[in-house]
Amino acid sequence: MTTLLWSVLPYVAFALLVAGLIWRYRYDKYGWTTRSSQVYESKLLNIASNAFHYGILFVLAGHLVGLFVPMSWTHSIGISEHTYHLFSLYGGTAAGVLTVAGILLLIYRRRTRAPVFRATTANDKLMYVVLLAAIVLGMVAKLTHASGDGYNYRDTIAPWARSLFTLQPKTELMDGAPVLYHVHSLIGMLLIALVPYTRLVHMFSAPVQYLFRPYVVYRSRDPKQLGARPERPGWERLRG
Repeated sequence: MTTLLWSVLPYVAFALLVAGLIWRYRYDKYGWTTRSSQVYESKLLNIASNAFHYGILFVLAGHLVGLFVPMSWTHSIGISEHTYHLFSLYGGTAAGVLTVAGILLLIYRRRTRAPVFRATTANDKLMYVVLLAAIVLGMVAKLTHASGDGYNYRDTIAPWARSLFTLQPKTELMDGAPVLYHVHSLIGMLLIALVPYTRLVHMFSAPVQYLFRPYVVYRSRDPKQLGARPERPGWERLRG
């Protein structure tokens, strides 16, 4: 069971992610979108969407740092384990609360705005359930082990996650992890596998190039340079 959960399932999730992205790009390129419902309602969407997107960006950044920055690196720049734990606890909780608030507002909007609700698919409902479960269980796991220096997942879960990329998964490291972290990891793998088949796929088409493109220069309209006719009052005579 340990081998199946922590050595096989991660690669299955990654394979589904890659295969799904290739399939969507080749056969559903025009469906590679969030299927925005802004045309039905925009006021609540602007609040909920911003809360969710800013929150999830901080959540993802925290996971990337926690899993892929070794503990020795943070110690080398003078960050103690206690300081890291406090930053992770308060920062991660704040990001999680913001994300959950955004998701709940999005769900409320979909349920209370009839046109938006009619445009909601079973796929969307599954996405919200898995996404909300992953975030909430991560927060619960962190808060359950908040006392003292908390549970140091960088000694177990983080090295296991990094070992997956060397194709030599250290499954034994997951044996001592708390059950809540186990469940959070499993739901996280399910979420990764679902991404290409839901509206979450749009994260892979974010307009990052806009950050590096040159400025667009706007110039005033000069009738003399464009050779435009001078404006004349009244109606123009039709020409046969």
